[in-house]
Amino acid sequence: MNGSTYVVRRAPGQVPLFRESKPRMGRLDIELTERCNNECIHCCINRSANDGRARSQEMSTEQIQDILQQAAGLGCLEVRLTGGEPLLRPDFEEVYLYARRLGMKVLIFSNARLITRRLAGLLARVPPLVPIEITIYGMSRESYEAVTRTNGSFAQFRRGVDLLLVHKVPFVLKTVVLPQNRHETDEVERWSGRMPWMTGPPNCTPFLDLRSRRDSDEKNALIKSLRLSPQDGLALLIRDAASYRREMADFSSRFMMPRGDLLFTCGIGRSMCIDAYGRAQPCMGVRAPELTVGLFARHSAAREGRSVSDHRAEASGGDVFGLSDAMVRFARFRSLRATNPEYLSRCARCILKGLCEQCPAKSWMEHGTLDTPVEYFCEIAHAQARYLGWLGGSEYGWEVEDRRKEWTNSMNRGGTSDRHVGAKRA
Repeated sequence: MNGSTYVVRRAPGQVPLFRESKPRMGRLDIELTERCNNECIHCCINRSANDGRARSQEMSTEQIQDILQQAAGLGCLEVRLTGGEPLLRPDFEEVYLYARRLGMKVLIFSNARLITRRLAGLLARVPPLVPIEITIYGMSRESYEAVTRTNGSFAQFRRGVDLLLVHKVPFVLKTVVLPQNRHETDEVERWSGRMPWMTGPPNCTPFLDLRSRRDSDEKNALIKSLRLSPQDGLALLIRDAASYRREMADFSSRFMMPRGDLLFTCGIGRSMCIDAYGRAQPCMGVRAPELTVGLFARHSAAREGRSVSDHRAEASGGDVFGLSDAMVRFARFRSLRATNPEYLSRCARCILKGLCEQCPAKSWMEHGTLDTPVEYFCEIAHAQARYLGWLGGSEYGWEVEDRRKEWTNSMNRGGTSDRHVGAKRA
């Protein structure tokens, strides 16, 4: 396939590229680097852009291309390139074009600071087929750089956005709510609403994750200090109260049920994330060593110095996995069950499953285990349920296992549960 060809031509009756009616791999995420040119106060991953040691252990271009080739063989039609800041990789264009030549849609997560005229032109000529996702940290230099802690980052962000607009490269904006930018929420929505590819308000992250690498108690303490309280987070969610209640009516009818003792209820094993150093994991959040496998032998050797991700023991015992083998291994995790008594007495019985972000990934970030309840997300779920009238002021979701049908019927009628309206107002 030459450098300017992006379509594979097939004669009538020729064997299709994929024999299976449904691809074995739904989507692939690749973290091209953990390094970033921002130093965001809330970030769960970033390393310095100039971290030479981290850079030396990142996958090579050829290894990333090998992963993409394997994914294509499994029927994968979309890859997400993320980081850190993926545009820090000098081979980003090469990796991007390789994925597009394989016929993949490419979703790019970026802060837009490194968008150049050349790159914007390339993305216009060879479109990624899905909008780029760009995070906005503030509407002024003061608020933006209070988050990124990087001089000049706001001007570079705006320049990158302008270049995409000039070249008509589709992108959408998303944001994270922090004390430094919370006062600009309305302004962010107004500005993003003027972008031609935005069909609604920007996707907003109100509740922060800790560092999933579990690599810095100091950074975790900072993230915790920036978290919205459950009540403040609720206030953000219900800014459009009528819309929120409509969404919850549909949501409750499908997802409000006890999760039981199964740890994974998310379709684990149908997609995959590869970290910057060549380890495969079931998703971007699951980084417990026993749930990840190495794809390249040299990365097993490189980590013996424990210089990049000290918490990651070599769980595979030195074995090197292909993507297909890793998917088979990850699919087996669907049968993993919780053993923590606190989890079994609470989370396993709680009918707020659909509202709660509790999962093995969140538990690992907070506690280093897979089945320890995360109090922060529990409180957020209960704050929403009490606002909706689904629970009384002193009730918990694991105490009312028979309440689901009542909620669903009430919400579908467009109201709240009569049984708990008074409690909600209290």
